[in-house]
Amino acid sequence: MKVQKEYPYCYGQLENVFPMGENGLRCTPESCLVCYCKTECLRASLEKSSGLKVKEEKVDRAYAAGAIGFLERWSQKKILNRKIKRMKKDEG
Repeated sequence: MKVQKEYPYCYGQLENVFPMGENGLRCTPESCLVCYCKTECLRASLEKSSGLKVKEEKVDRAYAAGAIGFLERWSQKKILNRKIKRMKKDEG
């Protein structure tokens, strides 16, 4: 017998559980910090195609900071875009 968990309405929705802050960085809101399923929820949101957008933002920040070069940025973004397209196709 499998027990079905009850999740909040915002479960796994990236823009609710990990929104973009005023400073251009993502942060978890105070309301999520007290939630019983915060870690599981954040992981679920990052496993969707929207989660790959977060990785893409990370690549852009690394390029802007000079941590990676143009070719590395181009290569990483190409890989991420392929994964995003594949995941969107599978999701919907």
